[in-house]
Amino acid sequence: MQDTSKQYDAVIKTCRDLFTKKMSDYGSAWRILRLPSLTDQIFIKAQRIRGLQQNEVQKVNEGQESEFIGIINYCVMALVQLEKGVVEQPDLSVEEAIKLYDEKVSITKHLMMDKNHDYGEAWRDMRVSSLTDLILQKLLRVKQIEDNKGKTLVSEGIDANYQDMINYAVFALIHLNNK
Repeated sequence: MQDTSKQYDAVIKTCRDLFTKKMSDYGSAWRILRLPSLTDQIFIKAQRIRGLQQNEVQKVNEGQESEFIGIINYCVMALVQLEKGVVEQPDLSVEEAIKLYDEKVSITKHLMMDKNHDYGEAWRDMRVSSLTDLILQKLLRVKQIEDNKGKTLVSEGIDANYQDMINYAVFALIHLNNK
């Protein structure tokens, strides 16, 4: 599992670097997005990945990697929005946003390490297409929970689903980087 931790950190470093650059370019404009809007952005990216995996012709010259990075970063934004709420105007400095990013990723990595221990790194034998399908399934669950105004009877909450999507996307990027 030592390799998994290092590989996870390497993927997150790439994602965090892009997040930081976009924060410098755009500020925290994403803070105005409501959770369903973030969920839909993640859904668009996951659908595009699935299309790339199924279609023989690709018309936009961006691969799966950039879309998985987008999924990770949008999920982190969603976790921040769950904690801090939606605002009418951007309200975070680059430094504050990076601090929140690091907090959310740290909690999510800890969850991954615990689950990875219990599941015996089963993800290593999974296909990237299966990880994509699991992300899409989680998105459909999140949409249903959002439509139910956050209420669940026996299921984990929205935050756990966003965390799982981050971890599935990291696993997919590790697989893609190992090819």
